[in-house]
Amino acid sequence: MLKIWGRASSSNVMKVLWLCEELGIPYERIDAGGEFGRTKEPFYLAMNPNSRVPTIEEQDGFTLWESNSILRYLVATRAPGSPLHPQAPKARADVERWMDWQLASLNGPMTTIFFTYVRIPEPKRDYAAAARARDEAEAMWSIVDRQLAGKDYVAGGFSLADICLGPYLHRWFALPIQRAELPNLRGLYDRLQAKHAGYRT
Repeated sequence: MLKIWGRASSSNVMKVLWLCEELGIPYERIDAGGEFGRTKEPFYLAMNPNSRVPTIEEQDGFTLWESNSILRYLVATRAPGSPLHPQAPKARADVERWMDWQLASLNGPMTTIFFTYVRIPEPKRDYAAAARARDEAEAMWSIVDRQLAGKDYVAGGFSLADICLGPYLHRWFALPIQRAELPNLRGLYDRLQAKHAGYRT
């Protein structure tokens, strides 16, 4: 059975868990990272020298880290040809563009906001930095909102692009921050909650 190393509260672990639910992939999740430790132990560093989560481990001993690479791998090995990761070059490039954009453009400001309001104790919080990150994240989410005009999902049909954005989208609407009205983005959030049980994993 596939092993997924990582705490369930990690947004990057959430992506992998969600995909497994969507595809019906049996897995065992093992707590690691954050309060659970383990990621600096020699056995874990042998699997993932970055000391981060998630890491997956196959029964044959193959291991893989980097959440978006894991998503691609799981579709390729468990559901080749799935529309989650289209085979047509242009459609695949569109999906992968948003996957890469999530890591390169959205991850930074959303992590700052999340750590400020959830992980960092009140006396040590830098609300000015969080406000700047909120503005940056809102600009990024506005791009997604415009992309969604006339679409149900970011790349047209439900895909890995939505799975990559989904955990951050939940945090955007759940955290105690001011948000601009982005109706298409809100529609995507509601749609994911209503139609994809794996999103609530």
